[in-house]
Amino acid sequence: MGYFAVTREAGPAWTDGQGITAQPRLEQHAAFMDTLAGTGFVLFAGPLSGTEKGRLRALLIVDADNETEIRQRLADDPWALSGHLRTAGIEPWNLFVGAERINTLSGQAPARH
Repeated sequence: MGYFAVTREAGPAWTDGQGITAQPRLEQHAAFMDTLAGTGFVLFAGPLSGTEKGRLRALLIVDADNETEIRQRLADDPWALSGHLRTAGIEPWNLFVGAERINTLSGQAPARH
């Protein structure tokens, strides 16, 4: 397992001029993300400052084996299925500072550098 920084952004079905709360299926998207967090796959997630009121951009920190796993798991997001959200980028993340805090959340032993 490794950590990845995932950026997601509003997709073609996003209603411009309206923020997150005005988009359809918000409750289903939130429940999906809560499930991923509950399994330890998503460690942190949220909109980048100010974008929650307009055209969304979000950052996720996930614990996964590889990019394929990330794409497969996020593909089931109701907002991905409806075209309201798309994955814009996935990058491996090398955690140096704060490893003891994040490892407590994910149930892993602290990383040694």
